[in-house]
Amino acid sequence: MTGQNRLGEIKKIGLKCIIIIAVAVFTAAVFLLLWKKGAFLPRWIEWKESVLECGDLDILISLKNRHLDFLYEGETIWSTPSEYLVQDFQWGDIDSDGKQELLLLCWRIGTYGGHRPFWVEENDDRWSQHIFIYDWDGGEISPVWMASDLGMEVQDWTYDEHGYLILLDRQEQLSSWAWLSWGLERVDTEVDFVAVGDVLIHAPIYYRGLEQGSFDFLYENISDVIQEADVAVMNQETIYTSEPSCYSDFPRFGTPLSAGEAVVNAGFDVVTAAANHALDQGMEGIDTTYHFYEKYDILPLGIQPSEHASDPVPFQIIRKRRISFALFNYTYGLNGQPLPDDCPYAVHKLMDEAQIRADIRAAQEAADIVIVFAHWGTEYQTEPDEEQNRWTQVFLEEGVDVVIGTHPHVLQPYEWITAEDGHRMLVYYSLGNFVSAQDMPERILGGMAQFKAAITLNGCEIVEADLIPVVTHQADGLYTAYLLEDYTEELAGQHRLGVTLDKLKEIAERVNVE
Repeated sequence: MTGQNRLGEIKKIGLKCIIIIAVAVFTAAVFLLLWKKGAFLPRWIEWKESVLECGDLDILISLKNRHLDFLYEGETIWSTPSEYLVQDFQWGDIDSDGKQELLLLCWRIGTYGGHRPFWVEENDDRWSQHIFIYDWDGGEISPVWMASDLGMEVQDWTYDEHGYLILLDRQEQLSSWAWLSWGLERVDTEVDFVAVGDVLIHAPIYYRGLEQGSFDFLYENISDVIQEADVAVMNQETIYTSEPSCYSDFPRFGTPLSAGEAVVNAGFDVVTAAANHALDQGMEGIDTTYHFYEKYDILPLGIQPSEHASDPVPFQIIRKRRISFALFNYTYGLNGQPLPDDCPYAVHKLMDEAQIRADIRAAQEAADIVIVFAHWGTEYQTEPDEEQNRWTQVFLEEGVDVVIGTHPHVLQPYEWITAEDGHRMLVYYSLGNFVSAQDMPERILGGMAQFKAAITLNGCEIVEADLIPVVTHQADGLYTAYLLEDYTEELAGQHRLGVTLDKLKEIAERVNVE
């Protein structure tokens, strides 16, 4: 090959290299441009588009094509920087300062938000998801919190009326965030409830308690579970008396007031007292019971003392972790005993359907979650009767969230029921006995309702539910409650009824208790 031909080949090779380099540079430039435009962001992201009008403030917020504009009095006073890609926004008083804030769920290049740790010299070049919060002071938008990479992939979120920011990640897990001191922090919004069935203080129980000078033995093996719950509820079937001469058993109970100390020590927060035996000691029993619990900041439901019994107080409200609960308690009857003429609301009765519907509607306006404790049903019947089913339908139609039944003294099923409008209601038809001296296997096995309320993307809901079997152990003159899971063959062998563990498990299985 001559030198001229060799030179020509070198020029061709050089031209090819130039073209390859040019193509590579162009491709890199296009890739970089697309990268900066967010073309390679994950496909799972749902880019929201919406317009929010706040007429009272003359504000309009518009999100379109990943870009947000904030208009005041018809003029755009702020827009998101071009390097932000906005997935969604919220508008609310997240820091409880009385002014609304603008919250952005957005993507930008760089792990860090408004500030970097001192050991990080500069932001990186990867796309990250962030929450940015801005103040609006009536004229200007100013940043107040610029979060670094969230460390989670948020596919949806909402600002809840309780002041929480609720995030849903790609694993369908919810988390709640609140403004604490300075900035958002993850918080627990779940409220754990436990509720147990009938406490019947028969003569053998109160004789032993008076002899020992304490009734703590009743709940000592289960108090840890009670105290761990945010709200623990028990049904007090038998009314208190402070007069030893009035201590009595069936058919008209009179329970020593000192038995109440064990309820306090166990850690119960609420006592349902509307039961068919509520008037066994007349208004004096109602007053004694109510004021005892009031003294210890335990909420007595379903009864009203003499000084308040002429005016209805159909429900009580409690609040936990910013969630409000309206609690009702009714009994089907009072064993034929009439309420005093001057105390018509001393015990709440499950009778006036129209009034009960109206009361539930009022509770819906006042609280996030409505719970009804119903003393109803047929004694020793393991399935709900017609009246239970009828009232269940009433409660479902009115949007009650949870119904918890007592009185049959045996376990009945529990289930979720769905209304025509999609509302779900949790129903425990009967929790059976918690503590009693009754002497049939079906009457010594009761249930503990466990459920959680939480703030979700759909508002406040019951998110989990279970029924845990409990056993009244009766041996050596002592009566005490155990979780079935803690109950052993040895303990069963000591039980005065000689009941077997297999028999108790068989009863539990009838109501799908695990």
